[in-house]
Amino acid sequence: MLLVCAVTVLPGCSSESKGTGASGKVEYSWGELNATESAGIEKVYDASLKAVEELKLPIIQKGVDSMSGKIIARDVEDKKIIITLTAATGGTTKISIKVGTLGDEGKSKLIYEQIKKKM
Repeated sequence: MLLVCAVTVLPGCSSESKGTGASGKVEYSWGELNATESAGIEKVYDASLKAVEELKLPIIQKGVDSMSGKIIARDVEDKKIIITLTAATGGTTKISIKVGTLGDEGKSKLIYEQIKKKM
């Protein structure tokens, strides 16, 4: 019984939302939201910056090149928010969002939806 309860509480479980990424799904697993967008890395990076700024999350670090990008911010609870972008084939970009050490699915999805609005 204890094992069953522990398994349901640990952040290793995953959930999927269909219809929002270029591949048709957004996955939340091991405390991290992963999605693919059908846009180049520069466009996704700019949208991510605008989303973080609009959410009033102080940016600690940011940078982008033709292959990858990263934005690190903090929320009011001082949780680190890491948005990692990776250029993929066919002009698509992989997005990874992690909030805090163990992850926060609700905040990750909120940030992702804000990024989508800015694109």
